[in-house]
Amino acid sequence: MLENAPIGLNDRPEINPLFLFRWEEKEQAYLLLYPEGIIKLNDSAGNILKLCTGEKTFEEVISELKNLFDVEELEDDIYSFMEVAIGKGWVRVKS
Repeated sequence: MLENAPIGLNDRPEINPLFLFRWEEKEQAYLLLYPEGIIKLNDSAGNILKLCTGEKTFEEVISELKNLFDVEELEDDIYSFMEVAIGKGWVRVKS
């Protein structure tokens, strides 16, 4: 786990309601839509954000991603992505 991470294991991340997150069949990718534009997400980012519903803890999100990809050492990569996603305002911690 990264020091000074923007999110704790018991926090419940959710996509900021200013963004619409959806799968776009034509693009074969997850997108984040907002009034100023569109962000096309890579597979990893899409799979992380898909789990950011505000219902699961961040620890549960990490666990599900480990199971999905059958990889044990994902925490640092997920934390790094979440740091960017929170910094850009795509994700927030549900209060």
